[in-house]
Amino acid sequence: MNLIIDVGNSFVKLAVFEQDKLIKAYKVLSEDVLQTLRIIRKEYKNIDKAIFSSVGKLKKADVAYLHKYYKTIVLNHETKVPFKNLYSTPKTLGIDRIALVCASVQQYSNKNVLIIDAGTCITFDCITSKNEYLGGAISPGIQMRYKALHHFTANLPLLKTEIPKNSIGVSTVTSMHSGVVKGVLHEIDGAIQEYRLKYPDLTVILTGGDTNFLSKQLKSSIFANSNFLLQGLNFILQYNTH
Repeated sequence: MNLIIDVGNSFVKLAVFEQDKLIKAYKVLSEDVLQTLRIIRKEYKNIDKAIFSSVGKLKKADVAYLHKYYKTIVLNHETKVPFKNLYSTPKTLGIDRIALVCASVQQYSNKNVLIIDAGTCITFDCITSKNEYLGGAISPGIQMRYKALHHFTANLPLLKTEIPKNSIGVSTVTSMHSGVVKGVLHEIDGAIQEYRLKYPDLTVILTGGDTNFLSKQLKSSIFANSNFLLQGLNFILQYNTH
């Protein structure tokens, strides 16, 4: 069994896999990681391998615990991956994006794929049917946009995400919801259409924390999978330990 840990900007996700099957997933704050690791070790005694990717930072005690009890891989730019990286600055490519591309290679081999990760940031990653990673785009996520409107202005409030009832906002609050949410939707739909001009057979994956919120509202045809990154990490672990 495998233990997968994704340290994001906002939360830490942990998951237990039996080969390719996701058995259980956890979503915790960084201060709760060690306690969760102890719970997992007690409940799943057959785990022998682990991998973690860290956009945020994993505490030294957490890392020490992993290395003490499991054969542990720390995902970095030296880790062997099953695709050709054509990014002009490969060492700056986020390891979360590397994991997403690996999930695509495993699940959608020989296809042109656009992976959209809607989390703290929104990332777009394109990999071709020839297993060549081209790059993509990075833009602010939904919460970051709401916070920016509040932080960089004198009078705009800090709002929670809400689906706008109309495109035309009739108040400051409804105008903000329309600007943020509709703006993100138009951005994603527009990006998909642009990529499809080059790759008409494009497969589109939507993942990340805002997957469920966005998937119901997008006009484009997509596959929604909130666990795509965890699956990619699991694949990397298997790829490097078999």
